[in-house]
Amino acid sequence: MSSHATTTTGKKSTTVSIPHPDRNQYYQNAIVQPLLTDLYQITMAYSYWLCGKEKDIACFDLYFRKNPFHGEFTIFAGLEECVRFLEKFHFTDSDIDYLKTVLPEQTNPGFFEYLKNMNVNSVTLWAIDEGTVVFPKVPLIVVEGPLPIVQLLETCFLNLVNYASLVATNAVRFRLAAGFDMKLFEFGLRRAQGPDGGMSASRYCYMGGFDGTSNVLAGKFFDIPVKGTHAHAFVNSFINLSSLKSRTLKKNNSDEIVDFLSLCLEWQSRLCNQLGFFKDQVNEGELAAFCSYAISFPNQFLALIDTYDVVKSGLPNFLTVALALHAIGYKAQGVRIDSGDLAYLSTISRQEFEKVATMFNIPVFGKFTIVASNDINEDTIHSLNQQSNTDDNSVDNTLDQPHHQINCYGIGTHLVTCQKQPALGCVFKLVQINDIPRIKLSEEPDKIGIPGKKTAYRLYGADDIALIDVLIRDTEQPPLAGERVFCRHPFQETKRAYVQPSRVEPLYKVYWKNGKAQHNLPTLRQLREKTLSSLSHIREDHKRALQPSPYKVAVSDKLYTFMHNLWLENAPVGELC
Repeated sequence: MSSHATTTTGKKSTTVSIPHPDRNQYYQNAIVQPLLTDLYQITMAYSYWLCGKEKDIACFDLYFRKNPFHGEFTIFAGLEECVRFLEKFHFTDSDIDYLKTVLPEQTNPGFFEYLKNMNVNSVTLWAIDEGTVVFPKVPLIVVEGPLPIVQLLETCFLNLVNYASLVATNAVRFRLAAGFDMKLFEFGLRRAQGPDGGMSASRYCYMGGFDGTSNVLAGKFFDIPVKGTHAHAFVNSFINLSSLKSRTLKKNNSDEIVDFLSLCLEWQSRLCNQLGFFKDQVNEGELAAFCSYAISFPNQFLALIDTYDVVKSGLPNFLTVALALHAIGYKAQGVRIDSGDLAYLSTISRQEFEKVATMFNIPVFGKFTIVASNDINEDTIHSLNQQSNTDDNSVDNTLDQPHHQINCYGIGTHLVTCQKQPALGCVFKLVQINDIPRIKLSEEPDKIGIPGKKTAYRLYGADDIALIDVLIRDTEQPPLAGERVFCRHPFQETKRAYVQPSRVEPLYKVYWKNGKAQHNLPTLRQLREKTLSSLSHIREDHKRALQPSPYKVAVSDKLYTFMHNLWLENAPVGELC
């Protein structure tokens, strides 16, 4: 099923089919195609082809050099999109026609025929499972195949993995900061980097542990729970009680219709008398807005209470409407606070909820949700958690009181744009050509690659917590549980240790071979479970926000010796004159 949109360019009109997949159907932006690449990939492919290297077999590693956000872990994401890209990899006639206008006129026409017939049937892709906690220098994806073809995969693969892994890691960091009992919702679509940035953010934030999104399209395509309330504009649109045109509501599980506004005004008088609210300070238009929203969504009523004044107006108006709903069989959900001192306002709100719960014997009122959504970042959450619970504004100055009363965060800008760090920095490096290992040298040790075709293992201790990742040459015997493994730092000779693992986990699986995917790719919900499970096997000090301990990544003794010999062979010898 699809809808159609018409676009006009000059005098020409083009009808574009826009797919509407079922909820379980995979969605990927149609712009992910072979031409989503850098020009130099095309020019290199041409040169490879022209000089007869089109049948050379190359092996490339996709990895990153440093964990993001000053942390010591990363979440691998984007693998499924890479596999789906391979499934539809094909240069169309339109692609070829366009490339003819881009490349020089003297380009050999045979190259365009080569591209037209190109496929990825001879490409093999190994990868770590998506959703796994990963670390620098360990390849996330290993690709082997004809040199020009694999070269043409580079840019798109990096595009699909870099942002996905970055935002999934950011989401996990928010989850770790907030705790696993806190509800987290992603509200970042309006601030994301374009439509695809918004869709990708919603997808990978959910994978990283968020509970839902405000992005309705992402909810449809990815089966993510969709959440949202109303904006300040909704409240501002009501000037006074006469702005409320529809004021009746049917009782829950009954056909009886009540004048809901009159019921609210009755409860307002009771609250003013018993809780000391001042009616002349309560904004009438806000009350009308809350009544309208409650009439529309009587079982999902969650109000934004900071349009005018949280304590003097927002809270009294919310409680007025919540009590009226309760009187006719409905249950309000809570409030959202989008400005001000979140710790103080959430604490005051909880205090008033509990007073009303006790006064009217409605225990559920004391458990209302309090959502905070004021341009929150990871540091904001840590700050809220660390604020003194003996602050003069707290509900109770006893030491066992929590630091705030927020039990849900709505997070947007800092989450989806990754303002703390805008890019992960994955690279795609040639490590072997025609079974000959290659090494990329640099004056910066962090930029020196680990050559040759390799495989990787994660070694676990008796408590099933990861101890170390070790890279070995693909010709070596794998490490075994219960046997000592000699592990070496890739570049520092004195850093070495024996490890006797209780469990050994091979990190790579073949995900693409002989022109088709080799595994059923997990659903987004399964990836979310995988992410949280993988986190549970990593030491807490690697995950903490302040001064985390680096996780160890090592190479085998044979790989260390081989790599350093190759390094010496390729490094020029200095000469003093």
